[in-house]
Order: sequence, then structure tokens, then C-alpha cells
Amino acid sequence: MFERSSGILLHPTSLPGKYGIGTLGKEAFAFVDFLKKSNQKLWQIFPLGPTGYGDSPYQSFSTFAGNPYLIDFDLLVEENLLSQSDLEGIPFGENPENVDYGAIYNQKYPLLRKVYENYKNTKENKEREELKHLFEEFKAHNQSWLNDFAMYISLKNHFNGLPWNEWPEDIKSRQPEAMEKYYEIIKEEVEYQKFIQFLFFKQWNAVKKYANENGVKIIGDIPIFVAADSSDAWANPEIFLFDEERKPVKVAGVPPDYFSATGQLWGNPLYNWDKLKELNYKWWIDRVRANLSTCDIIRIDHFRGFDEYWAVPYGDKTAENGTWCPGPRIDLFNAIKNELGTLPIIAEDLGAKATVITNKKEIIAGFSFDKDKIKADNVFVGSINDENLNKTIIEKLGSEYKVVEVFEIHFEKDGKKLDSDAERTVKMSVVKNDNAELEVYHIAENNELEKVESSFSEGSIQFKINHFSKFTILERIRVGAKDLESRVQIVTPIKAEYKPENKKEESDSSNKNNSNKTNSDTKENNTKENEQLPKTGLEAEQTVTFALLALGAAITIRKKQKQ
Repeated sequence: MFERSSGILLHPTSLPGKYGIGTLGKEAFAFVDFLKKSNQKLWQIFPLGPTGYGDSPYQSFSTFAGNPYLIDFDLLVEENLLSQSDLEGIPFGENPENVDYGAIYNQKYPLLRKVYENYKNTKENKEREELKHLFEEFKAHNQSWLNDFAMYISLKNHFNGLPWNEWPEDIKSRQPEAMEKYYEIIKEEVEYQKFIQFLFFKQWNAVKKYANENGVKIIGDIPIFVAADSSDAWANPEIFLFDEERKPVKVAGVPPDYFSATGQLWGNPLYNWDKLKELNYKWWIDRVRANLSTCDIIRIDHFRGFDEYWAVPYGDKTAENGTWCPGPRIDLFNAIKNELGTLPIIAEDLGAKATVITNKKEIIAGFSFDKDKIKADNVFVGSINDENLNKTIIEKLGSEYKVVEVFEIHFEKDGKKLDSDAERTVKMSVVKNDNAELEVYHIAENNELEKVESSFSEGSIQFKINHFSKFTILERIRVGAKDLESRVQIVTPIKAEYKPENKKEESDSSNKNNSNKTNSDTKENNTKENEQLPKTGLEAEQTVTFALLALGAAITIRKKQKQ
């Protein structure tokens, strides 16, 4: 689906900018020229949404809207929506190497409001009529998310920055009478917010068009979770795990690991996947569709969370008391594919140990078992995540080995396990490190290991078994390898869970997994609520529904950090 290509990861805020921050102006077009001259085919960006607490692109007020910080003033001067004198003497920050987000917030929004007033008050002319026509087209085309976002951000300003779940009950719960009442109060603000979004997408689409014309594709970014205080959560509370007061029941994070003894508490609300399934995942389909309208390729952040996610009770101070819960798995992506077709999606991969992801139907097909002879009505395939067992395996074989996965396979009849001595072939799709070799072992009684002959070719490992019990796939790092981290992934979509009979301890640990993700503290912006910001992370890679892009990214970022 993709030809081999390379590119650069750079968020537009890191571009040079004389107004305190990188924008979608001339420097963005110059960067495209640089990519072309460097024979780079890809420009990867982070999310472009309006930032919330801590100014992180992964904590946004909307997954659909654009960030007003990125709107370029010089382009607005060229359109006679601002004058050069409007920009003189305004302090956007003292250090050109850093972004002063406080200064940007205090200075940029008054200027954008002046732009809107100039737009409204300018006498009708050909240019203004054309701009008005484009604005009306934009509103009509994006009303599915734009109306909710403009209402949300206007209400947030009306209530002095309070998060939506602290608003008065009638508008918090979007009662029709309240929606009408408040709209009459803030309707001018709502129109202003829509106009700001129009300006953002007008400028961004021009940058994307120029990039495409010069052979450069844009790689966008979809964070798996959304901010608790966002238009997405306010407008669609039914698809999140909220209580009656619209507060999260559980929140996202990752468990304790060798990076953090207490885990990482991100604080994002978790999805009500049952409700999303009932709605045929419409919100997610709309989200993917919207991202693909502004980017050529999309990267999905923390893809591992679609397999299973770490759920932490709301109010906990650490992530220690969380539990693994099953995600939508392949069902979500089948729904997306059925609606939108095969798509150019990158599943983020940290290159760490992955959860086994096996396909029950493929296993059945691979076994080709005769139900009349075996008398089975089901085949059980399940992951076993037992750290003590993993430790035992490494102790027996040596430190050059890494456990990719331990799993169990057996046949069932009426919910009971059956034995069969017929030889069957197992084939699983994997992505492996070039510096490593794969080995398969049968785990016998007392955890004794018996090597099973196996072969790897064309992205699959294949081996034969004549009994059904525990097996493990191991990665053996070649001596002298530079990258000793495991990059083996079982990539066929999950369809079964491991629920061992009469083994409570194994069951309690069956969904445990480590995730590599850095944690960042946030500070209060324009609200009293203080949240932690999610960054990127993934442990499992999906290749059945979507083809993955082989990206060799040269990361060249001119850092701009908040003072």
C-alpha cells in the first residue's frame, strides 16, 4: 500500500514565528520547500486540536477542532482582516527559543476577536462576499462537531473557565430548554468561535494542499483518549463511563512498571465500549473521517489500548489499584473499515513486549479439526500473563531470551476441556526484530520447557503440536545486537480471553501488561481543575484491517518549551 519513504516529525508550533509561536503562515510553506529539497516525502505532526490544561496537544478541548494558536497573523493582514499596526508593540514572549503560553493566551485571543469584528464591520465587497460564502460552506460542512464545540467553548468562557461537569445542572446535562436559553445569551460568542475555526482550517488546508502538490504527505495523530473537560465528553456523555453526576467512574493510566513504582495516572475518562458498539462506533468513525479530511495518513496513539486498557478508580492518587479491561479489539476496526474502506493508518509501536493477540477463527481454520472425530464445539485460545512464570522461563533458558507471550490452546465441548493427540499446525502473524530469532517451547508439568520445532517466514511463525496446553514464544537476541529491546508482536486481532479453570491467581494476573509511557505533570491554565497529561504509548500493532506504514522518520525538532 505504501512505498518506502522517510520524513520529519515537527509540530507547527516549533516553526519559527515572530508572534511568539510557530504558525500556519509562510514558515510552514518554507518547511514544505525544505522537505522537498531534502527528498523527504512525509511531514508527521502531533495533534492540532485546541489545547487545554498544560498546553499539551494530547489534552485538547476537542478532537475535531483546530488550535487558534496556530492561526497566522501575517496572512490575516494580507486579507485585510488585520492591520500591521494592530500587531506592533504586543509582547508575545521575550525568548524566541521558547513559547510563553501565558503571553500567547493573553495576546492572541484579543487579536482574533478584532479579526472577527473587522470581518463583520467591513463593507460588502467582492473579497468579503467570497470570504462570507466560504465561511457559510464551512459551517454547513462541519456542523456535526462545530455546533457542539462552539457552544461548549462559549459556555466555558461564560462560566469563567469551569469544567463542564461543574456547570449548572440543566446545561451540564444539555436539557433542551437550557440549550435554547443559553444560546440566546451567548450566540454572538458562538458565531465568533465558529469563525475562528474557519480561519484555522482555511490556513491549514492551504498548507496541506501545498505539501501534497510538492509530493509531501501529512501524517496526523489521533490520541486514543480524550480530555475529561472537552466538547467530546460534554456532547456525548453516553459513550463514556460517567456516573449520574457526569464524573468519571474510572480513568485511564498504566500500571506500575520499571519506569514508575506507582504507575501512571493520566486521568482521561474511559469509553463505554458497549454503548459505542450499540451505536456502531459512529463517534469513532466520524473522528477518523474528520482526521483523514485534514491529513493524508493518521497515526493512532496508544494503540495497545484497543486490545485492553488499564482502568483506575476515579479519585485515586496513583494508578496502582487499576485493572485490565478488554477493549473493542478488531470489532471497532471492522466497523471503521466497513464504513470508510481500507485506510492509511499507522498503529503506534513502542517496540516493547506485546500482549498476545490471537484470532480464534484463524486458529480453528489452521487446526482444521473434524468435529465428528474430536467432538468439539469450540477452540479456546488465551493469553497467560504470569510474571513469575515468565521469570522462571528466563531463569531456565538464560538472559539472552525475552518472553514474547505465553498462551494456552485447547478444544472444548459444552464448556469443558477436551484432549486430542492429533497433530495440528499453528500459524501466527508476527513482526520481529531483525536482530532476534524466535523460538517456541511447550510448557510441560512443573514448568519444564520442551522446544518445539518452528519456522519464521513472510511475517508468520509456524509450528506443529500434538497436545493442547501451555506454550510460549520467545525472542532470542543475537550476540552483539545493538537493540536489545523486544520488538516481536503477535499481530492477528484478538478474539479470546484466558480464563483458566480453578486457577484464580493466574486469572487475576492474566490481563497484566507493562506499557512504556512517560508521565507529565500539568499546571492550571484557565480553570481550577488540575489534570495530568497523557503522552504517547503503544504495545500492540494491528495489521489485519489496515496496512502499516514503514516510516523512517528523521526527527528534527526546533524545541519550543513553555517557560
